[in-house]
Amino acid sequence: MSSSPSSFLRVEGAKIVNGEGREVVLRGAGLGGWMTMENFISGYPGCEFQIREALVDVLGETKAEFFFDKFLEYFFTERDAEFFKMTANPRVLKPEGFKHLNRVVEACAKHGIYTILDLHTCPGGQNGGWHCDSGVHLANFWTHKDFQDRAIWLWEQLAEHYKNNAWIAGYNPMNEPADARHTRLVEFYDRMLAAVRSIDPHHALFLDGNTYATDFSRFPEDAGVRWPNCAYAIHDYSVYGFPSAPESYTRTPEQQRRMRRSYEKKREWMDARSLCVWNGEWGPVYARKEYEGDKMDEINDHRYMVLKDQLEIYQQDQLSWSIWLYKDIGFQGMVYVPRDTPYMRLLSGFLAKKHRLAIDSWGADDTAVRAVYEPLVDLIKANVSDKTHLEMYPYPVLARSLLLGEIFVLEWAEHFRGKTEEELDELAQSFKFQNCVKREGLNRVLTEHAEQLRGL
Repeated sequence: MSSSPSSFLRVEGAKIVNGEGREVVLRGAGLGGWMTMENFISGYPGCEFQIREALVDVLGETKAEFFFDKFLEYFFTERDAEFFKMTANPRVLKPEGFKHLNRVVEACAKHGIYTILDLHTCPGGQNGGWHCDSGVHLANFWTHKDFQDRAIWLWEQLAEHYKNNAWIAGYNPMNEPADARHTRLVEFYDRMLAAVRSIDPHHALFLDGNTYATDFSRFPEDAGVRWPNCAYAIHDYSVYGFPSAPESYTRTPEQQRRMRRSYEKKREWMDARSLCVWNGEWGPVYARKEYEGDKMDEINDHRYMVLKDQLEIYQQDQLSWSIWLYKDIGFQGMVYVPRDTPYMRLLSGFLAKKHRLAIDSWGADDTAVRAVYEPLVDLIKANVSDKTHLEMYPYPVLARSLLLGEIFVLEWAEHFRGKTEEELDELAQSFKFQNCVKREGLNRVLTEHAEQLRGL
């Protein structure tokens, strides 16, 4: 392991600084899909708890636990840390003990990489998204105090365990909250900070804004004093980086203006109060040969333009950021599991069906099924007299992702029936770094950006 930093990072005003008071700009990637698995990252439908239950039914508890343990082991190893160090700080926690989390924190520290611990999934669901692993569209975290108490307890355990580890840049206590009343999020942050600070007075905290890390308008005016040593986390996804974009991104002045304005709007509350901003998630998704065919390279060239222009904006503000994401099965990651691995060969037909039916919410292309769902949407609109009733917070949940995701969980699990532990290990090894492919275009942009910074 690299020698431990001489002091903890901390937040002073609008900057992150080290023990000597020198500014530190953190640039990294989110380790999404690891200790909180996500459907578009790993290839399953629905939510993690559903596939875990289904695999137990198909394989039995022992083999199912064996597969998931090996998946966690192979998903991020020291080889991943070595590669990451060469290109430009992983994250994401789910309470499964400290076995794998310790291993990854130590592997990153060995290569001089800070980590930020992010609670991606809160009990009951802090928003209505699939990545809360609740299986419903309701954010029940906010209506049941027991869920909130469990999250506080978990952060107390994490703070106790890592309070002396200066290689951890800080804690991100909740990913993408969506509190319709706004006040309950502030109350939770008050409780959480008090609990963590009573154990660990040193580590910085990175607080996501409400409504999926975009809205700080109801945060307390005295936040800078009330919540010391805290940065404020935005998620700056550009519409031009996704299939639903209104047009291809060609760097027109109007497109660049819209991109910058979207970013500035997210951070303007902090800027008005001279508070520190951290961009916890951002980045386009990418076309794949098996789905977009000959259009793949053209589409991705436009997405790399989005990537470059966002990096330029961030550099002008000396913004710390964490790109989403490090590893997946080929949609967004810096490295990805290729089609010729055992895992991808096993699920190739199923993944094609999942893509065609647009079962995943994230970055979905619903072209093939839009005509099926539009009559249902039109029916609802025509029969709801008060149109404000359609303005569900933060936005309506699509029927296809909830309904079809749950239905296809069992079909996904059946692919594993009869597999031996040796075969399951081979499948999980598909996610090892040496079996993955680097997304050259994405990594080239990040590497060139890092080289430019070194030349400043």
